[in-house]
Amino acid sequence: MSSRYSKLRRDRTEGWLGGVCAGIARYIGIDPAFIRVAFVVAAVFFTKITIGAYVVAWILMRPSDEIAAQRAGSV
Repeated sequence: MSSRYSKLRRDRTEGWLGGVCAGIARYIGIDPAFIRVAFVVAAVFFTKITIGAYVVAWILMRPSDEIAAQRAGSV
């Protein structure tokens, strides 16, 4: 696993909405489409819980480009 994605964070370069699914997929090491499909299927059966979990993950996960910008500024 590359050092860029060694921690769980949002991937705004590959993400569609907030980068949460792409970030989870990069952390696990799979294609983001699988996580997106899982979220959609979960949303069909558990709409409020899934949307709530997505929003909480979006708030708690730092974006990957923010971390890269901080490192570039400190070097």
